[in-house]
Parts: sequence; C-alpha cells; structure tokens
Amino acid sequence: MITFPIAKINLGLNIVERRTDGYHNLETVFYPVTEINDALELTMMNTRFPSADDCDIKVTNISIEGDEQKNLVVRAYRLLKQDFPQMPRVHAHLWKGIPTQAGMGGGSSDCAYMIRLLNEMFTLGLSDEQMIAYAARLGADCPFFIISRPAYAEGIGERLQPISLDLSGYYIGVVRPDIPVSTREAFSLIKPTKPAKCCRDIVMQPVETWRDELTNDFEQSVFALHPEIGAIKQQLYDLGAVYAAMSGSGSAVFGLFRTPVALEAHFPADVFTAFFRI
Repeated sequence: MITFPIAKINLGLNIVERRTDGYHNLETVFYPVTEINDALELTMMNTRFPSADDCDIKVTNISIEGDEQKNLVVRAYRLLKQDFPQMPRVHAHLWKGIPTQAGMGGGSSDCAYMIRLLNEMFTLGLSDEQMIAYAARLGADCPFFIISRPAYAEGIGERLQPISLDLSGYYIGVVRPDIPVSTREAFSLIKPTKPAKCCRDIVMQPVETWRDELTNDFEQSVFALHPEIGAIKQQLYDLGAVYAAMSGSGSAVFGLFRTPVALEAHFPADVFTAFFRI
C-alpha cells in the first residue's frame, strides 16, 4: 500500500513559555500543503529474504543523514508493534519530496502517515484520537498530520483545535535555501513571551493584515544567524507576496500571492522552489 505524506506551513509561531521538562509551550496555526509531499510505500517482508530488522526502510530522492533504524517511520512501526504484535515484518520505501530541515514537517508527516497506513493495512481499528496519542509520543508536530486539516496548536504542538481557515484561491511560493538550521540553537536564543494577540485570532482577519501582526518568533534568532534567509522573506515581499514568513524553525520561507509569479527565475537553480495555487 502507498500513501503520500504532505507538508505544512506555520501561520504564526509564538514561543510562550519554557516548561520544566525542557520543552517549550507554543501557539501556532498549522496549515496543510498537499502539493508538496513524500511517498511512503509499505510491503510485507518476503520471508525468503530474512532481515535482522522487523521494519527496514529505503529512502530515495533526498538523502537523510543518520541511522535509518532511528527514522520516525521505523519508530512508528515499532511503537504500534508493542500493542499489536500480530503485525508482520514490513519494508518501507520512502521517496522524499518534502525538503529536509525546512520547518515543513517532513519527518513528522512521514511518522503520522506511517501510523495511518499501518492502521489501514492491518485493520488495527484505531480512531483518530488513538492515532494522535501514538503520534504525540514520537514528536510535537506529528499529531497534526493525523488529521492534516488547518488547526490551532498549543502545548508543544500536540493540543489541536481544528479551525475554519481556507486559503484556496491564493498562490503559495516556497523557497528553501541550502542552509541547515539548528532547531536547538534557535530555541536557545528565544525569550518566551505571550503575544499581544493570538495567532488563531489573527488568521481569521483578512490576509492583508497579517504582515503587521502575524509573527514567527524564530525569525529574529534565525535571521541573525543566517541573514540570507531573512533576505528571502524580503524578496518574496518584493515579488508581490501579500504575506511572507519562515515556516517553523526554518529554513524554508513561504509567501502567499494573489497572482502567479515565476519564482524559480528569481533564485539560483540549486535552491528548492515551488509555486502553486492552493
């Protein structure tokens, strides 16, 4: 079976409190970006070709550093395997289309869609709420991708409230420079502050008002470390974006446009760009 994990953008991201467990409480609006996606295919492992692993994974198109057995797709399988030991051994082929280290949730989405796919493939009977609970044990952004609908998030990102937000009719441009951003370092430079107005309320206003009110707290620290990323945000505004911001902790920057723009013509060929109608 195959599924297609999607990307996300953050509409506002405010770090409001440092927790005693070392994490941070935040407020953000997650918005799904279905046009940028991975592909995740599962097949049952052939017993004629035994493997030492109960779930192995092959990643193609975009390489991912690190031990593949620590990939969130494998970890999701093993988490469910604890409660559903009847699940057979599987092979996962993950084709990466969502840029990595971009703040677009690629790894979290793969994790959540793996849970959804296992639930369907092996008829586990899990509800959305149960799948969200599993996803929350693996990553803060993972629960959002179980529902993959616009949502306001609190806590570390796991407390979700669906919202009625529809950006269809807008165009979105995404630029991801080849600049790795350390989320840990970005967090270390932030002083948690409760915003004057919640992002959930701001996104209910006309998009034209967002530029002055809708903020991503990571931008200040990330732009100071990597001014090239801040320059991309300004360039999107210069190209006509109604609203532009960094997604998550970066390094992808997105802009919302009323009319089409040949985005790739304005950035080097080795920079990831995407432009499409929502």
